[in-house]
Amino acid sequence: MTRIKRGDIARRRRAKVRLFTSGFRGAHSRLTRTITQERIKALVSADRDRDRKKRDFRRLWISRINAVIRENPTKVYGSYSYFLYNLYKSRLLINRKILAQIAILSRNCLYMISNEIIKKKKKIPRRLNSGKVE
Repeated sequence: MTRIKRGDIARRRRAKVRLFTSGFRGAHSRLTRTITQERIKALVSADRDRDRKKRDFRRLWISRINAVIRENPTKVYGSYSYFLYNLYKSRLLINRKILAQIAILSRNCLYMISNEIIKKKKKIPRRLNSGKVE
């Protein structure tokens, strides 16, 4: 029986996979078995880190807002959590991404927002630990 060379189809498939891993170093971009393993690993990492990126950005926005709120000269809001609590109570629904951009680009604008909250703020009854209303 004569020898049959497996050429086109397998080579095209491997070349396609090699394009995916062309930036990897060493055997990870040359050897076919290693390439397939690295491709699976890369796709798993990309899927996992897409959610991780959202978490990281949210943490970054929160820390930026908190830093600007804490250095407010009037010291009306001591912390980020108190500021956001009053923001939602006054129904000014601005998400953290936009608040962080405002905090970075123009701090005075963020201070104006906090002052508006203070003006609109009503005396909200608080419940004490005993259950009585203050």
